[in-house]
Amino acid sequence: MNTPKSEWPSSLDDAELEVLDTYLRAHGGDGDLMLDGLHGLLSAIAIGPLEVKPEEWLHEILHDAFEDEDEGNRLLALLAKLNDSISAELDVDAYEPILGEIDTEEGPMLSAAGWCEGFSRGIDMRAQLWENRLAEDPTLMQLLGPIMALAVDEGVLQADAEFEKLTDEEYDECLGQLPDVLNAVGEYWRQNAPTEDELAAMTRPRVDGDEGPPRQRSGHWVH
Repeated sequence: MNTPKSEWPSSLDDAELEVLDTYLRAHGGDGDLMLDGLHGLLSAIAIGPLEVKPEEWLHEILHDAFEDEDEGNRLLALLAKLNDSISAELDVDAYEPILGEIDTEEGPMLSAAGWCEGFSRGIDMRAQLWENRLAEDPTLMQLLGPIMALAVDEGVLQADAEFEKLTDEEYDECLGQLPDVLNAVGEYWRQNAPTEDELAAMTRPRVDGDEGPPRQRSGHWVH
């Protein structure tokens, strides 16, 4: 089902995305998520095994107190709207990843690096659940394959074995699969909800030594 962009439920328009983009660039430092990373973070949360409330993920995005109350309320409303839009867009086959732009010898090129970094941080919000299931069920790792390939290609994740860079065609193919991947992973967690033991493990402190399991491109970008 392909729904026209103008009919996407709860989606931000270009002007609203520009407001978020401008704010994040003005207030972000090295290592902070920009608009593409924010979208990746919220995408991981939307399909994850357990709810992550806004008061948790907002700390990954907002690092300074708002100087103006009206501006703060506007930004919070846009963040909530973007968060709500992801599940809605996935439901109607209208999801596109928000990508960043990098400069290359051939000129500007869209990159999934920021989106992948944000997605990784979204997983980290419920790290023990993801890590436990990834270690025990190869199905989940297989479903995440295209995201893993992009993340390793962009240096967001480290591969255990030597990894050959994706060709442009392979990179585009992985990007094109993202909506299906997100839907499949979301369905996986709906069908295989965390067990009582997995939920109980979240309340236990991690022990030192605990380990988890181990770039003209399609997508949506606002400059």
